[in-house]
Amino acid sequence: MEEYQAYSEIIKENIEYDALLQRNPYEKDAIQGIFDLILETVISNKASMTISGQEYPMNLVKSKFLKLNSSHIEYVLGCLGKNTTKVYNIKSYLLASLFNAVSTMNSYYKAEVNHDMPQFAG
Repeated sequence: MEEYQAYSEIIKENIEYDALLQRNPYEKDAIQGIFDLILETVISNKASMTISGQEYPMNLVKSKFLKLNSSHIEYVLGCLGKNTTKVYNIKSYLLASLFNAVSTMNSYYKAEVNHDMPQFAG
């Protein structure tokens, strides 16, 4: 239980949980669900985890999840909001989105800017 409480506090601080809720009042349930999923993943005792069909060592998964911040959560919420395809397993979808957010968010926003303002591309 101590580990659960410690990681709960760390994750809430990392993602600026209270500020995130204030900035996104209509996403309260989604943010709580994402927080719960991050915490569940970080305290897992498994040796590895499958994400997007690929097996990853749990240390790598935990490391990526502990690097998540409020911008990553808002990015995932935005991607989820833009998705129009059927999501059959929302937990797997969110795990993959969160796992990849640290690596892909900046490139995604750069591509968006390049598309919207090609004069600034390069």
